[in-house]
Amino acid sequence: MSNELKGKKIAILATDGFEQVELTDPKKNLEAAGATVEVLSIKSGEIKGWDVNDWGKKVKVDHLVKDSKPADYDALVLPGGQINPDELRIDKDAVAFVKNFVGTGKIVAAICHAPWTLIEAGVVKGKTMTSWSSIHTDLTNAGAKWVDREVVQDGNLITSRKPDDIPAFSNKIIEVLAKAS
Repeated sequence: MSNELKGKKIAILATDGFEQVELTDPKKNLEAAGATVEVLSIKSGEIKGWDVNDWGKKVKVDHLVKDSKPADYDALVLPGGQINPDELRIDKDAVAFVKNFVGTGKIVAAICHAPWTLIEAGVVKGKTMTSWSSIHTDLTNAGAKWVDREVVQDGNLITSRKPDDIPAFSNKIIEVLAKAS
């Protein structure tokens, strides 16, 4: 375990249907770098992952997003999957939290379909971003410049395309947060 992120607190916002590895792998990588990671959700108890083509494992929810404040965290991670961000983008508390978090200037990292929530929060206009290829038109229509790269940083937004990009995605979050110390 390294201590690059010792003292840093990171929120992962997700609900049922998150892509399993897009929550569990970044969480493991950030914790290995010394960060404290908490899972926020729109429901309490546990949320169930989606593992490629079937339901996956459950993950414990630490706090409801409606009871959480961006000021309590150094970064926000948004895992993808199709179901999870689609549910989050219709939840007013989740959208408000994401919009407020982006407004703090702190790091917000989104992978796969997670930029749907960023679109709903109205924070992508003028940003260069990547995502799962099927939502590139959604990002473009919302005013973002879409590029096909494993990881993209534009200001405080970090985006990646898919599970294969998780190592680069995690490393970029760690790199940026370590510099912010």
